[in-house]
Amino acid sequence: MSKVRLHFWQIWNMSFGFLGIQFGFALQNANVSRIFETLGASIDEIPILWIAAPTTGLIVQPIIGYLSDRTWGKLGRRRPYFLIGAILASLALIIMPNSPALWIAAGMLWVMDASINISMEPFRALVADLLPSEQRTIGFAVQSFFIGTGAVVASALPYILTNWFGISNTAPEGEIPDSVIYSFYIGAIAFFSAVSWTVFRTKEYPPENIKEFERYKKESKGFFKGIKEIFKSFIGMPKTMVQLAGVQFFSWFALFAMWIYTTPAVTHHIYEATDPTSAEYNLGANWVGILFAVYNGFAALTAFLLPWLAKRTSRKTVHMISLICGGVGLASFYVIKDPNLLLISELGIGLAWASILAMPYAILAGSLPPEKMGVYMGIFNFFIVIPQIFAAAILGFFVHNFFGNQAIYALLLGGASMIIAAVLVIIVDDVDEVTR
Repeated sequence: MSKVRLHFWQIWNMSFGFLGIQFGFALQNANVSRIFETLGASIDEIPILWIAAPTTGLIVQPIIGYLSDRTWGKLGRRRPYFLIGAILASLALIIMPNSPALWIAAGMLWVMDASINISMEPFRALVADLLPSEQRTIGFAVQSFFIGTGAVVASALPYILTNWFGISNTAPEGEIPDSVIYSFYIGAIAFFSAVSWTVFRTKEYPPENIKEFERYKKESKGFFKGIKEIFKSFIGMPKTMVQLAGVQFFSWFALFAMWIYTTPAVTHHIYEATDPTSAEYNLGANWVGILFAVYNGFAALTAFLLPWLAKRTSRKTVHMISLICGGVGLASFYVIKDPNLLLISELGIGLAWASILAMPYAILAGSLPPEKMGVYMGIFNFFIVIPQIFAAAILGFFVHNFFGNQAIYALLLGGASMIIAAVLVIIVDDVDEVTR
């Protein structure tokens, strides 16, 4: 079936759900380390507690991709999973900041991240499903815009609630501040509302031959057949996907180091505060929310600039330069002592983030068979979550044994990793760009 070009507002509606999804991810990324420290976690324990996030993605995304490839009903192919994930994630966002103990918070991170992944994975496949090749870059760019916009608001929520509305930003030892709790409640509402907008405002293409589709679905039914199909697809990955794997590995290692260590790095290295109950620590933690809002906001602003630049150069060139800027920005945390100057660092990180969310997927989509778009987008997530699992396994050891429990060195290591990713972009074949 030839795909018709969609007008801008159709692309807008199909990607709007990412606004809500990023509310969930941004609240998680900016506040979970804070919650863990408040509940008694030490610096070297934080990475292993975070391992829930990438592990659930590793398991959930290829399975959801496989299932959504074989789904068709009143809500279409991908949209049922959007809705199920939104309901579960919204409930998890409400429960997470009310965790009474560290082990409960760690468990809720598993539930929350799994639920977010159920919604998120089919969104990537939806762009490839509905848009012709020449519109895919702008399609993923719109997703990047919503990811950035949602994260700006969500990351800044504790700061906004504290400074604009007078919500308490401190709490007794072992308790989560109200500013964080209410931020998660707002995130739950935003998540469900935005995803519901996409579910009910977007139509999907039905299978070309519904009888053939039903026959194939029946023949491939069963858990072990699904696992076999995922494994077979993994073994037979297109060359471009294999080449992008290295780029993704080093990019997401850097991002994971940033997400889990920015709060302790900024509060300890710059604000010189290590007590989670102190006003200075919570001031620094709120500032991390602003920093995250800035990089996401800049990503939203540059999301539509990157496709324009890619047309005049190439997607590879844009991605390589963006990753270099991100690596330099992340490493600069080591030498900057003024928290306000970190805002400049976040611009480089924001440029890299915008590109990471769009360019690899735009490059990848043209090399994938349409009938396996969901499962391959899920498998591609391996190269996002494996580096995060690797980082969770080794960063705590390195920070404790080699860096004297100074989290700032994890950010320096992340900056170097992102620059390595930029170098690896050189070897990637952008097949779709050559043939279009």
